[in-house]
Amino acid sequence: MAYSTSTKVPMAQKIAFGIGMFANQMFPAILGIFMVVLVEDLKFTGLLWAMIYLFPRLFDAITDPIMGFISDNTKSKWGRRRQYVLVGGIVMGIAYIFMWQLFKENSVQYNFWYFFSWSALFYLGLTLFSVPYVAMGYEMSEDFHERTNIMAIAQWIGQWAWVFAPLFWIIMYDESWFPSADVAARELAIWVAIPCAVCAIVPALFIKSKSTLNEDYEPLTLNNIGGSFMKIIESFKEAFKIKEFKKLCISTFFIFNAFNTVASLTFFVIVYKLFNGNAGDAGIWVSMFGCLGALGTTFLVIPVVARMSKKFGKKKAFMISQFISIIGYVMLYFLFIPGKPWMYIIALPFFSFG
Repeated sequence: MAYSTSTKVPMAQKIAFGIGMFANQMFPAILGIFMVVLVEDLKFTGLLWAMIYLFPRLFDAITDPIMGFISDNTKSKWGRRRQYVLVGGIVMGIAYIFMWQLFKENSVQYNFWYFFSWSALFYLGLTLFSVPYVAMGYEMSEDFHERTNIMAIAQWIGQWAWVFAPLFWIIMYDESWFPSADVAARELAIWVAIPCAVCAIVPALFIKSKSTLNEDYEPLTLNNIGGSFMKIIESFKEAFKIKEFKKLCISTFFIFNAFNTVASLTFFVIVYKLFNGNAGDAGIWVSMFGCLGALGTTFLVIPVVARMSKKFGKKKAFMISQFISIIGYVMLYFLFIPGKPWMYIIALPFFSFG
C-alpha cells in the first residue's frame, strides 16, 4: 500500500527518507573503520576477525527474508513499516555503544564473545530497521519516476557516510585526541551511535503511512513465517534457472568481493607497507583513500556511468565500467609506494568505477 498516490512527493518527505539512508550507510561504514581496532589493538586473530565478518552475512541470510514477511503482513494503525524502523534504529544505537566497550585488560576470548554477543543484537536491529525502511521508500509513491527520484536523493545523502567515516581513522590513531585506539573506539561509539540512531528513526517519525488494520494479510504465525522462508528458497532456485540472472549474480559476487577485500585490507597495506607499521605516522593517508574514493564515486563515477548507460546501454556501460575498475586495481598494486603515499590517489578514480 503506497503512502502517497499523488505524482509528486513533498521534498521534506524525500529528505526525511534520505536522512534514514545516512544512518543505513553510516552504521556499516563506521563499523568497518572501528573493526581495525580488534586486530590492531585488541589482538584478535585472523580467524576471530573472519568469524566476526562472516557471522553477519549468515545471520542476514536468515533474518532478512523473515523480517520482510513480517513487515509485509503487519496489521497496524501505524502501517507496516514505521514501528519496525523506530525500534530497529533504537536497538542499533544501544547495541553499537555497548559492543565497543572493550578493554585491553580483558582476555582476547572474553572480548571476542562480548563483542560477538552485542554484535548479534546490533545486526538484529539493523535487520529490523533496514528491511522495512527500504520497502518504505518504494511505497512513498506509485509513480515510477518519482520513486527513482526518491531513491536518488536518499542515495546521495547516504553516500556522505562513506566520505565522513574514514575521517575517524585520523582521530582514532592521533594521540593528541586519544591515548590509544581502543579508548577512542569506546568513546567515539557513543558519539557515533546517538546521532545515527536519531537519523534512523526520522523516517518513522515524519513519513506518513496508512493504517493496515483492515488489510487482508497473512497471519503472523510461526508456520506462515517458516513457510515464507521456504518459498523464498524456491524462488531463488527458479531465478537461478535464468541464464542472464545467473551471470549477473556471479558478476556481483566477484565485484563485491574484490571491493570489500581492498576496503578491509586498506588500513593494513597503507600502515604496514607505506609507513612501516606506524599508524600514527600514516596520518591522513588511510582516511584519504576512503574519502576521495567516496567523493569520486558521488561526483564523478555515478554521473559518468549514468551517461554511458543512456548512450551505450546498460550492458555495455557495465562492461566498460568493470574494465576501467580492473585498470584501477592493477594500478593500486604498483602505486602503493613507500615514501610516496600520494601516488595511490592516481588509481582511485579508476578503482571507483567498480
